[in-house]
Amino acid sequence: MTMPSVMRNYARYDVAFESGDGVWLTTTDGRRVLDFGAGIAVSALGHAHPRLVAALTEQAGKLWHTSNLYRVPGQERVADTLVAATFADSVMFCSTGLEANEAALKMARKVFHDAGQPERDRFVVTEGAFHGRSFASIAAGGNPKHMTGFGQPMDAFDRVAFGNLNETRQAVTERTCAVLLEPVQGEGGIRPPPDGYLQGLRAMCDEFGLLLILDEVQTGIGRTGALFAHQHAGITPDILTAAKGLGGGFPVGAVLATERCAAAFSPGVHGTTFGGNPLAMAVAEAVLSEVLAPGFLDRVRRVGADLGAGLGRLAADYPGVLDGARGLGLMWGLTCRVPNGDLIAACLDQDLLLVPAADNVARVLPPLIIDSAEVDTALERLRAACETLAI
Repeated sequence: MTMPSVMRNYARYDVAFESGDGVWLTTTDGRRVLDFGAGIAVSALGHAHPRLVAALTEQAGKLWHTSNLYRVPGQERVADTLVAATFADSVMFCSTGLEANEAALKMARKVFHDAGQPERDRFVVTEGAFHGRSFASIAAGGNPKHMTGFGQPMDAFDRVAFGNLNETRQAVTERTCAVLLEPVQGEGGIRPPPDGYLQGLRAMCDEFGLLLILDEVQTGIGRTGALFAHQHAGITPDILTAAKGLGGGFPVGAVLATERCAAAFSPGVHGTTFGGNPLAMAVAEAVLSEVLAPGFLDRVRRVGADLGAGLGRLAADYPGVLDGARGLGLMWGLTCRVPNGDLIAACLDQDLLLVPAADNVARVLPPLIIDSAEVDTALERLRAACETLAI
């Protein structure tokens, strides 16, 4: 077989899209598909959103890139918005969630180095996590599928069960500098935290003098019905990573940090070529203006509750296909009794996109702009897919 010009590192579905409008995509052969995957929680405002198109087009006609050797006024505006809406005192921009997580790990170690405790260089992480695919982040995630073939993993991570405070406490040593986790696990199968878990982690980190790093790459920018998922628990991290929805489809990442942590990144300590360039900041500014507009997050919570209730009814109606539904906001997972790939393929046959995850879960991650009618349409198509698998 001839090697294709595009590498085979993805198992792609045999479908391609040429245009999008809101929560709908049009394939190259003319099918109209309801997008309840949002590019894996990326297209927060759907496709071809007028405000994003206008922001990107206007900026593209002015200036694309200058580098971080100079001030970027768009960075200052977006950072001001994020600081005003969160715990953070300062923000650093990059291009991806992976970059943001790498920077967060470096930042945590540097905080303790600068405090005269360079031996504190280890992280407590959770089973089922996903933080990216670099050497550090695959070691933090711990998934054997992601690590096999790449040699000895980076030895810096002590793994505990997600949701287990006792295990977390027992994993802390004199070398621990931080706890890193997703407040709702995404790739791990849409696993919300147990009640009191995040509050307990915050208290534990304060007790032992540790940093709390939250990976909100998937959960952030309104996905769970709050700007960031940890806000539901009424706690604040020391460092937070964001990406995906922040650019609404344009590559944007960010590290949000307290003053203590941000101070560790003095000039020359860390950098990025493309992060926070004028194009990226124009889009991020437009995304945040929409997501933070009055009523937007209220509607995400309301529509998300309707979606979750509908998914629960489907699971009850098709117990041979579905085991249940879990999630919050517009971040849901269907736990499957059939292979999750079978459900996703059956949904694609019904012109509905879902996204796979671990634990045999099909993720339901629609754009945040969906309305009740589109939820009803998605549930009808899911029902038709389940019907084909129940036969």
